Amino acid sequence: MKYFDPHIHMLARTTDDYQNMADAGIVGVIEPAFWLGQPRTQVGSFIDYFDTLIGWERFRASQFGIMHFCTMGLNPKESNDIELAEAVMKILPRYCQKDNVVGIGEIGYDDMTPEEDRFLLEQLELAINLKLPVLIHTPHRDKINGTKRTIDVIRDSGIPEEMVLIDHLNEQTLPLVLETDCWRGHSIYPNTKMSEPRMV
Repeated sequence: MKYFDPHIHMLARTTDDYQNMADAGIVGVIEPAFWLGQPRTQVGSFIDYFDTLIGWERFRASQFGIMHFCTMGLNPKESNDIELAEAVMKILPRYCQKDNVVGIGEIGYDDMTPEEDRFLLEQLELAINLKLPVLIHTPHRDKINGTKRTIDVIRDSGIPEEMVLIDHLNEQTLPLVLETDCWRGHSIYPNTKMSEPRMV
């Protein structure tokens, strides 16, 4: 059987993981741009990261017969550094038009600040202009209010809901998204997303 993994961060995975994935039948992946675990301090670090997603990771995956696609975006956690976020928004359109880029994401909320509102909306507008789908990251904390606010911003932006995947849902937030035309995603991840027992 052949599989496609729609959300995996291969930058954080070893070459052995690519081999194991290929052995398991995975033939394609989408790697969303994400927060690397420490705040980036200059736009050059985003350029290096985005170049890695469209270059090195695509090549690395191909060595195991896996097609590598990615999404590009300004992660909500880094939207609160306004000067840096504005610089990233200037380079983002160029990267969103690269061959293996299939959407904009992960974008959404972390602390639900006015800055996160601003850059979420700007990226939704970019998606509309480029006719790209969007991958939304729901927050780790205050998930219900974060999901409600996300849905409000999606609707305010005018992007067709069927062009949006709202990810990291759990048993509390799934019913909210079921009332929309957005796609729904679940991540197996203890506590703040979905653990294996809770998913079943």
